[in-house]
Amino acid sequence: MVSAKRIYSDFKVYSRGYLRNKFGLFFGLIFPVILIMIFGAIFSGGGSGTINVYAQNQDAGLEVSGQVLNYSTQYLEAINFTGTLKVITVDNSLNFTEYMSKNSIENGLIVPEDFTASYVMHQPVNVTVYTNPSGSTGGTVLGIVGAINNQFNLGAFNGTTIISTTQETVGAQESYIDFLVPGLIGFAILVNPMFSLVEISSIYKKNKLFKQLSLTPLTKMEWLIAKILWYIVLSSASFLLMAAVGIALFGANITLTVWLIPFLFLGPMLFASLGMLVGTITNLLRLPGVIGNAVTFPMMFLSGTFFPIAFMPEYLQTFAHVLPLFYVVEGLNNVMVYQNYMGAAVDLAVIGVITLVIFVLAVKLFKWRED
Repeated sequence: MVSAKRIYSDFKVYSRGYLRNKFGLFFGLIFPVILIMIFGAIFSGGGSGTINVYAQNQDAGLEVSGQVLNYSTQYLEAINFTGTLKVITVDNSLNFTEYMSKNSIENGLIVPEDFTASYVMHQPVNVTVYTNPSGSTGGTVLGIVGAINNQFNLGAFNGTTIISTTQETVGAQESYIDFLVPGLIGFAILVNPMFSLVEISSIYKKNKLFKQLSLTPLTKMEWLIAKILWYIVLSSASFLLMAAVGIALFGANITLTVWLIPFLFLGPMLFASLGMLVGTITNLLRLPGVIGNAVTFPMMFLSGTFFPIAFMPEYLQTFAHVLPLFYVVEGLNNVMVYQNYMGAAVDLAVIGVITLVIFVLAVKLFKWRED
């Protein structure tokens, strides 16, 4: 039978030891806050380099005398050739405004399907430019696109207005910091229990502490549950600190609801169990720390922690969906940024299944004594 009293006793002993460890306390609570302050300061004021413009070219061209004309391609190449704007094409199957909003994109452009036909037949055609009012680059994008319009009109029709620009706004409520806060909360949920449990597993095995624990009434499951409870408390405290800093210093526009509670509970449980499982395998293979780093580092950088995975190549996006942290970060974004609770429920279901499997494996494979 699992004893709540023994779990509480072990929880109390472990938490006291953790709080006395300045190194662990720094990386558990202070380091994620420092990351928010650094990345928030870097990205909150905009930059002066090349500006990315995401473009959806809906124009398929026009067939004339057996030859296909496509002025929309030349139009986008002209924008890219300026050197100030970098055109990144978006697949036509995507909902463009939704894609911009979900990926925190400041500037976008849609070339309509009748672009080439209208241009050839001297009929007016509108190119839609999307900008984010909370960004600092919209004016530059509008100015350059307007200049390219004038260049095309002047070159072919002596200045007659054929191509014009319609401005739309999208994602006014979202900025980089809005996505950074959930990402770094996921980062803290991953790093604290994973590294600690892998290290504990190695040290306790080396110093025969597990062997000594086997002589007490404490069971393996109770020991692991006590660690999970501590990291739930630590992750919750880290969450409150990061949310407060993001809102107070950088004006993060994030939503705090009860939907966050399951993520703050299941996330630490998942990665504490995974840390124990990885630590057990690491000890069996005599590779202390190597496997832990091999598991942890890809999740740190490929799960949308520091930037949306939509900016990655397709093969990395596919790989990201295999990583457990992806569903934690995506779920936090769905709750805090998009208020997409249906999507968050799906993420919770995936996390719940993964957590259950890893927790059971950790308890089964973890042994007090070596054979």
